[in-house]
Amino acid sequence: MGKRIRILLVDAGTSNLEILSRIFSSSYNVLTAVNGAEALSRAVKEQPDLILLDILLPDSSGFEVLRRLKEMPETTKIPVILTASLSSDEDEERGLLMGAVDYFTKPFRKLVVRARVMLQIENIKQRRKLERMSTIDALTEIPNRRGFDIRLNVEWNHAIREKLPLSMLMMDLDNFKIYNDTYGHPQGDTLLKAVAEVFHFAAKRAEDIAARLGGEEFAVLLPNTGLDGALLSAERIRAKVERMVVPTVDGKPTRVTISIGVAVVKPKPGDDMAELITRADECLYAAKEAGRNRVHHTG
Repeated sequence: MGKRIRILLVDAGTSNLEILSRIFSSSYNVLTAVNGAEALSRAVKEQPDLILLDILLPDSSGFEVLRRLKEMPETTKIPVILTASLSSDEDEERGLLMGAVDYFTKPFRKLVVRARVMLQIENIKQRRKLERMSTIDALTEIPNRRGFDIRLNVEWNHAIREKLPLSMLMMDLDNFKIYNDTYGHPQGDTLLKAVAEVFHFAAKRAEDIAARLGGEEFAVLLPNTGLDGALLSAERIRAKVERMVVPTVDGKPTRVTISIGVAVVKPKPGDDMAELITRADECLYAAKEAGRNRVHHTG
């Protein structure tokens, strides 16, 4: 997993938060919220791995918070365990039907709570392992098209909600077929892995993502980045690839260049997410037509 699991505890009672914090703080990173508004805000910003959500909150019901969590792309996959002061078959059924993964009542029994949370965390780890296998390109070990599309959907909705720009770099290796024909497909794979590493390190922030869309086509998604920042990143990538030397098995140096299309949008509700990809692809085509090894953009 790489980093410690984060659990968001949502309860209006200070004593309940203290009890749960003592149970989990030694093994996990614990976040807390005392009302629904704070819970939703922290869930979006902090992206916890698991949420323990009380049904009774001062500003809204836990069911309403659960509904909104499941509606937002950023939080829809976060598992939620509902907690309640009184046992109610109706509340438990309602919560599970709304997407909660478990339901337990207070007072909290330490061993039971810990065991049930650990079960959910094991489920999270297994699910993420399977998701990673289906969203990572086997050759380059960066996200594939499916992984890119998932992140684009999340960042698109975030950009709409926060009124932020979103930039995309569409990149294609120049004359890759000739390279493959000259040096062979194994050497072509070596080249793809080398340039993928350049793209990966160019996506410096946690929210940035570099992906292989297919063949020799790659993309970098830059959330909260305007045209100037996107062009700067694109030119750095182009120049670094141009300087890069990829040796063959017998040590012969080979070089390659890339063309990059840059598109920037500040999406609004109702805008088509596919338009960003289309515009970036059109700019990439323009860069190829203009002579390759260059950056072409549209604002």
